Amino acid sequence: MASSAPAPSWLRAPADPNALTPQVWPEGAHRDDAGRLVVGGVDAVALARDFGTPLYVVDEQVARSRAARTLAAFEAAAASVGTQVTVYYAGKAFLSGAVVRWMTEAGLSIDVCTGGELAVALAAGAEPARLGFHGNNKSVGEIERAVAAGVGTIVIDSEIEIERVADAAARAGIRQRVRLRVNSGVHASTHEFLATAHEDQKFGVSLDHAVELGERIRSRPSLDFVGLHCHIGSQIFDSAGFAESAERLLAAHAELSRTAPVPELNLGGGFGIAYTSADEPEPIERIALGIAQAVAEGCRANGVPVPRLAFEPGRSIIGPAGVTLYTVGTVKPVPLDGGVWRHYVSVDGGMSDNARTALYGADYSARIASRRSEAEPALVRVAGKHCESGDIVVDAEYLPHDVAPGDLLAVAATGAYCWSLSNNYNHVPRPPVVAVRDGVARVIVRGETESDLRARDADLDPAEPGRAGPAASATPTAVITVPTAAPDDEAPGVTE
Repeated sequence: MASSAPAPSWLRAPADPNALTPQVWPEGAHRDDAGRLVVGGVDAVALARDFGTPLYVVDEQVARSRAARTLAAFEAAAASVGTQVTVYYAGKAFLSGAVVRWMTEAGLSIDVCTGGELAVALAAGAEPARLGFHGNNKSVGEIERAVAAGVGTIVIDSEIEIERVADAAARAGIRQRVRLRVNSGVHASTHEFLATAHEDQKFGVSLDHAVELGERIRSRPSLDFVGLHCHIGSQIFDSAGFAESAERLLAAHAELSRTAPVPELNLGGGFGIAYTSADEPEPIERIALGIAQAVAEGCRANGVPVPRLAFEPGRSIIGPAGVTLYTVGTVKPVPLDGGVWRHYVSVDGGMSDNARTALYGADYSARIASRRSEAEPALVRVAGKHCESGDIVVDAEYLPHDVAPGDLLAVAATGAYCWSLSNNYNHVPRPPVVAVRDGVARVIVRGETESDLRARDADLDPAEPGRAGPAASATPTAVITVPTAAPDDEAPGVTE
């Protein structure tokens, strides 16, 4: 066997390349007697046969149980410091009608950040009062829709939004609950956090202006200021960054509390999950308790009561519940310097169904899902089918050396930000999402077809692929007329 390219320092060759790392794969995922991957009681071969690949698979029971566990963890932590908590599911991670129902039935509220997400949450039956509305550039129309719908809390992200939300609420004749998003200067990541005076980012307002803007919000009769909000990052494995951020926010919270009560403090989300065997996030119970204790200590230091807390987890709930199935198309050993080889395993999806590797350099774990192999592990790179050298699904992983065309490949922890970021690059249709539970699979988001893509093209007739047809819309189209030799005093014209 040709020697493989060097693996990244965190990746270790497994004794068994068929084994499923427990913290990475959905709870209960296993191989059956035939060696097939089973998720939610349904085997991968049956899923691929019935729904095709690529295919997003979400274990409904895992999603529901993680939602319930998260809520219980934060409720217990809040109670330990004498307060209560609201937990919002961050819809940006993955939102569909089914997911909204799973989350609300588990007792969570829903966080949305666009008119589209708001529409899905409402259509799925979410109670408007249990919705939070985020966004750094909410349009006036979106704000008016949120106010009219009775959205529980709107997060004001900039100074200009104070007037926009206040005016919309005044026109509607209501008093709208709002939070003010603040940059605490703390940016947390997986293994460390940085504390700086200011953050150079598009979200929120400077901590230096939090009190001033909070008082300005209070001056508007149509607004009900309920507290500050902060989000410090993503893929955070412990409570240290949240504790540092809370300490900074509570100084502003205390100053605002001197003129009127500030009932809430929202510390956002960003709780991490295990994408690989090297990832070891702390249990959510420990993180929740650590944050609650830090808030209580900060409140004592500032002489204010502990406010009601709020959090916005998304990835940590839905991410581990998801698996994506692919079919292997080609396997290509590529020679590198030093007499080593990198094995490229190309699949029938890629950056159109998982953009995170290309966008963020994200790492993932993969396994052959259709069989068990006795072959030795080989270091591979799982590539997509798109016309980009950066179209990588899994940058480095060990798979059995006999991985071959036709094998099903499963990539774990894809429940968050994969479907949400999916796209039609190279005119590839987006895959369906299938929920599995107790041996039953059902489509919760329909996949696209090539006909769907053509139907959006105004110059193509979906009934006759490849032929130009009349525009589907009656909307007038501007036609640019460029004469071959226009006089000097006559410019090319635009005709309607």
